[in-house]
Amino acid sequence: MAPRARHRSTLVLLVRHGETPTTGRVLPGRAPGLHLSERGREQAEHVARRLDGVAVDALYTSPLERTRETAAPVEARTGREAVVEPGLLECDFGEWTGEELSRLSRLKAWQTVQRAPSAFRFPGGESFPEMQSRTVAAVDRLRAAHEGGTVVCFSHADPIKAVLAHALGTHLDLFQRIVVSPCSVSAVAWAPGQGPSVLTVNSTDEPLAGLRTP
Repeated sequence: MAPRARHRSTLVLLVRHGETPTTGRVLPGRAPGLHLSERGREQAEHVARRLDGVAVDALYTSPLERTRETAAPVEARTGREAVVEPGLLECDFGEWTGEELSRLSRLKAWQTVQRAPSAFRFPGGESFPEMQSRTVAAVDRLRAAHEGGTVVCFSHADPIKAVLAHALGTHLDLFQRIVVSPCSVSAVAWAPGQGPSVLTVNSTDEPLAGLRTP
């Protein structure tokens, strides 16, 4: 193991994809064919500029188009190719996939989604605990593969919120209190022999070069 890996923290930057034509209106889930809007492409370019000065060791992305398109400007700017990581995939919303949020919010089950998500499974889909277990395991695997480096992961709001809740030691039933906006960056660092430190959540403007801990 290189000296850097033994003595430096491992930094994971969690990037939500940029806006799409349905952001805030529809629960798109894993349905294919949803691309970034013009605003979303601008946001992706902005994220790439914010990473100037960051020594990026690896890029990983959810398989969906909107995350891969968000990663593209960072690939161009860093010269690194984003690797598709299924563990970063959006929650499987099952029968709710593609439904209007305005309709879902009127359902009694929506209150469980918001207030007790650990007890909820999407009809025909994934439970929130399964989603959290999957995404946390993926991030743990990726950070272990790049110990002492900086890893950028492009994912979705709920998976990122679930990882942050785990890193903060917050119960999954409270993870809806975490805000993860389109193309925001959240950062978690692991110092050697220590647990995670959450450095920033939902960052949308400031440069990212100064985030690393010793």
